[in-house]
Amino acid sequence: MIRAVLTRPLFADLGLLVLRVLTGALLIHHGYEKLANIENFADAFVRPLHLPFPIVLSYVAAFSEVIGSWLLITGLLTRVGAAAIAGTITVAIYHAIVTAGFNIYLLELLGLYLGAAGTVLACGPGLFAIDELIARLVEPNIEIDASSETFDEPAVVLSEAAATR
Repeated sequence: MIRAVLTRPLFADLGLLVLRVLTGALLIHHGYEKLANIENFADAFVRPLHLPFPIVLSYVAAFSEVIGSWLLITGLLTRVGAAAIAGTITVAIYHAIVTAGFNIYLLELLGLYLGAAGTVLACGPGLFAIDELIARLVEPNIEIDASSETFDEPAVVLSEAAATR
């Protein structure tokens, strides 16, 4: 019984929704904090890495977190938002390792953010996303197969015309 509940596509899509919304909601404030004092962020995090254009890269990091988080939360251009977050978090992990070594207390949160962004990149936003709504409006022949019991069976049945593209 438990396996049947956990492997139904609906619950996977609900899990992706929760992952997207929580990740975006918890990460977004980091971007706003960077924007509040961009010079301080550049001095503390970008300049120690000797990266060029520290102020510009600080704005890139801040907007990647803010815009990427909103894209995750809404499910619009979800993979673009997840990629922006993954890129920023990858640099943050590099910074943490260079400045503090393999300090688990610094790396654990960054690892969770990277894992969440990577999951959304790999799996997509799920059914409960604006991306999915747009896809259904563009291709109205997409149907959900409610009888699918596991991820091994296709959860989406496409029309023959859509499948041949």
